[in-house]
Amino acid sequence: MTTLQVIDLTVRHPGPRDSPAAVDGVSLEIPSGTTLGLVGESGSGKSSLAGAIVGLVPVHGGRVLIDGREVRTRTVHDRRRLARLVQVVLQDPDTALDPRMTARQTLVEAATVFRRLDRAARAERVTELLDLVGLDPGLADRLPRQLSGGQRQRVALARSLSVEPGLLIADEITSALDVSVQAAVLNTMRELQQRLGLSMLFIGHNLPAVCHVSDAVAVMRHGRIVEVAPTGTLLRAPSHPYTRTLLSSVPSLRTPLPGQRSS
Repeated sequence: MTTLQVIDLTVRHPGPRDSPAAVDGVSLEIPSGTTLGLVGESGSGKSSLAGAIVGLVPVHGGRVLIDGREVRTRTVHDRRRLARLVQVVLQDPDTALDPRMTARQTLVEAATVFRRLDRAARAERVTELLDLVGLDPGLADRLPRQLSGGQRQRVALARSLSVEPGLLIADEITSALDVSVQAAVLNTMRELQQRLGLSMLFIGHNLPAVCHVSDAVAVMRHGRIVEVAPTGTLLRAPSHPYTRTLLSSVPSLRTPLPGQRSS
C-alpha cells in the first residue's frame, strides 16, 4: 500500500507572469489504503495537480512524496519506478486505448512491462484482470470500437491495475459515461479499492460521484484547496461557503447515498 503527500505544490502554465497559478500552494495527504476525493468545477486545477503528481506537468514549487520519498522523473529509472507505484486512469478511454489493439493485446503489453510472462501466464493474467474489473473474459479479443463506453473504461482501468500500483489516480473517469453506467463503474472502483487495498485519488466535478467512493473529500477552487474533511463531515457540516454552494445544488447529498461509506 502507498501513501501520498503533496506539500505546498505550485504549478504555473505558460502565459503572462501575472497569470494565476493553475495549482497554488496545495497541500494534501492520502494515507495508505484510503481514497481521497478531489472535487471542483472545470478549470479549478484538478487535472494539473494530478499531472504534477505523476511528473507529467512541471512543478514550480513544493514537493510530492510517495511513501516518504520525493517524486523525481529525471531519469528513466525514476520514471519506471514512479509508473510501478502510481497509475492514472483518464476521462476518455477512446484516447487512452489504441484502436488497433484488442483488449487482450492492450493488457498483455501493460502486464509485461515490468515482468516476463510465458504464453500461459499471459492468458491467465488477461482473464484475471478482466474479471477484476467486472468484464467477461470473452471480450478479450474485441477492439475498442466493439466495446461500449463503460467496457472501454474498464479495459483502461484493468490496464492501469496490471502493474499492481499502490496508488491509483482516477481523473474524471465517469464524466463521459451514461448515468446508469457511471453507477456501475463507481461501485467497481469502491470494490477494487477495498479488495486490493489501493490508495486512490478520485477526481471529479460531480460531487455525488466523488462522495460515493471517497473516505475524505478535498474541495478545490481557483487552484487552491478550500476545504478537506471526512466525507460524512463534509456532507453534514461543510465549513467553506463554496462547499456549501456545491452541496446546495444537490440537496440529496445532505443524507448518505445508498451504500455510501460513513465517516
